[in-house]
Amino acid sequence: MQNKHHSITRALLRWYRRNGRTLPWRLPAGHAGNITNAYRILISEIMLQQTQVSRVLIKYPEFLKRFPSLRSLARARQRDVVIAWKGMGYNNRAVRLHQLAQAVTEHHGGRIPSTFEQLIALPGVGRYTANALLSSAFGKRAAIVDVNVQRVLSRIFWTMKSFDARRAALDIWTFAEHILPTGRVYDWNQALMDFGATVCTARQPQCPRCPVMSLCKSRSSMMTRRASISKREATLNGIPNRIHRGRIIERLRSVNNSRPIRFHTLGKSILPNFSVRHHAWFALLLSGLAKDGLVRIAGNGSLKNNRVSLA
Repeated sequence: MQNKHHSITRALLRWYRRNGRTLPWRLPAGHAGNITNAYRILISEIMLQQTQVSRVLIKYPEFLKRFPSLRSLARARQRDVVIAWKGMGYNNRAVRLHQLAQAVTEHHGGRIPSTFEQLIALPGVGRYTANALLSSAFGKRAAIVDVNVQRVLSRIFWTMKSFDARRAALDIWTFAEHILPTGRVYDWNQALMDFGATVCTARQPQCPRCPVMSLCKSRSSMMTRRASISKREATLNGIPNRIHRGRIIERLRSVNNSRPIRFHTLGKSILPNFSVRHHAWFALLLSGLAKDGLVRIAGNGSLKNNRVSLA
């Protein structure tokens, strides 16, 4: 088994040296050392959560131009950070990122900490982001497991019956830490993520291009037709609530000088046929956005008289 691990490691590292993506927040494949600007890596990791690389490649330099350092981000108004996040979606990430910058400035002298315990205590930082910073920014021996890595390791080392099947995340985390190579940990982590994003993909894995196909346990057992597994998502008129939430933030971003918008006016701008029957639904959306720290609601308790602005 150990020989198999070594063979897979060598094959994927060779593949990465030849095929690794060129991205502005990381080193070219095979380059010695590591990027030491933890702030730039932090921004990329937060942006990449649930967002395609192609979109991040556009927004990443724009955001860094607006907030070139962690201290500049910490000093900014939250409203300005949310406005700068425009086009990225999942706007609560901008709120958590702003809170993180303020926490690092207040408790760590403006320097992103380099231990897992300190990182995991920061707002918006989970196990993945903490380990990504440890590996990429500080050159430490840390496994990184995102959805791509979870899928790749599940397919190679276990027999997956369908394209959708994956081992439990905790199993993969434990296994990923166990098989970390003695050297080139940074390249190994990047190789797994790139391989999952470009070859061992979710819907159309490119098995003929796979450098470890002969060692993959799932190569002959995966079903050729992807199982259909859909999550039930709250919608209105067939449009998911998360889309409506995004539209609310976009509308509030367009208002100059943080001027609040009346509840009904805001509702009409999001939903042309907005009426009393939509009040409860719209109030629930606004309540969720307020809970996430994205909007501020002011009024005397009457929905009609409430006013909404970016927090």
